[in-house]
Parts: sequence; structure tokens; C-alpha cells
Amino acid sequence: MAVRDSNGNELKEGDSVVVIKDLKVKGSSSGVKRGTVVKNIHLTDNEDEIEGRTDKIKGLVLRTEFLKKA
Repeated sequence: MAVRDSNGNELKEGDSVVVIKDLKVKGSSSGVKRGTVVKNIHLTDNEDEIEGRTDKIKGLVLRTEFLKKA
């Protein structure tokens, strides 16, 4: 299974990605701003989603269409 970001670059376990669009987060009053770096990502069983964490939000699941490899 090849997981790819919005530009078509392949993502691997432990990579860092940058959010390319402001995103709202369910269950949180704060969202994820454009340009936020998510370090040390974890790949899921779904090739369209990754798990990661930011400084403020832990256990974040993001769709790969809103990410680019850092």
C-alpha cells in the first residue's frame, strides 16, 4: 500500500508533513492552521489517512489530501 500526499510524494512511517489548508477539528475548540508541521506520522490501514500529533492536539487523524511532505 502506497500512501501519497497531495503532491503525489510517497509518505513513510515517521515522516514530517505540513498542513496545506486550515482545518476544523471535531471535539476541539481550536483547529489546525495552514503551515502547521506534523512530525513523526503514523500510517493507518486506510491509505487516505495518517495519524499524528501537534503541540496542542494529540491523536489527530488527518486526510492525506490536505498534507504535503516536509
